[in-house]
Amino acid sequence: MIYLASQSPRRQELLKQIGIPFQQLVCEIDEIPEVDESPEDYVCRMAKEKAQAGWTVMKARDLPEMPLLSADTSVVMGSKILGKPDNPEQACDMLLSLSGNCHAVMTAIAVTNGHKTIVRLSTTQVQMTPFDRARAEAYVATGEPSDKAGAYGIQGYGAILVESIRGSYSGVVGLPLQETADVLSEFGITPWHSL
Repeated sequence: MIYLASQSPRRQELLKQIGIPFQQLVCEIDEIPEVDESPEDYVCRMAKEKAQAGWTVMKARDLPEMPLLSADTSVVMGSKILGKPDNPEQACDMLLSLSGNCHAVMTAIAVTNGHKTIVRLSTTQVQMTPFDRARAEAYVATGEPSDKAGAYGIQGYGAILVESIRGSYSGVVGLPLQETADVLSEFGITPWHSL
């Protein structure tokens, strides 16, 4: 059993997929890039800060100590981080900036037991198919982009906008499973032993 410091239903589904039992902890942190912070550093810092915040919540609630997993995902175009859109118009603009272009999806995971914290980064290159504003608006109208970094979800309707990927599909969804399994094993948790 581990704690998952994330409200993402996609991360919950991915943990279930590899047979990791978990208890969800809700914690909030401010997600603001620092001046001159690289996207890689930002994503890793966010994952680590979420793990630390989750550990603080666990201690405050006097819960049993177990390893805690957190993650952060960013869509990166060049050196610009595309977060979650604030409104449908911004979602359309984000999507059109990705249309026909290649971008990176960076997901960092952090696992802590209160004594040590391990952070790993997964970067996947995603090539989007060219599409016009009408298609972007139709996709935005589904409601799917509203809570997604970069305004799309590869595991949903947004899959039709993706031409190809080079890297971790589960990392694009929000939790790179290979890296997650590797880090959890360093805390004595092996996915297939939980099945």
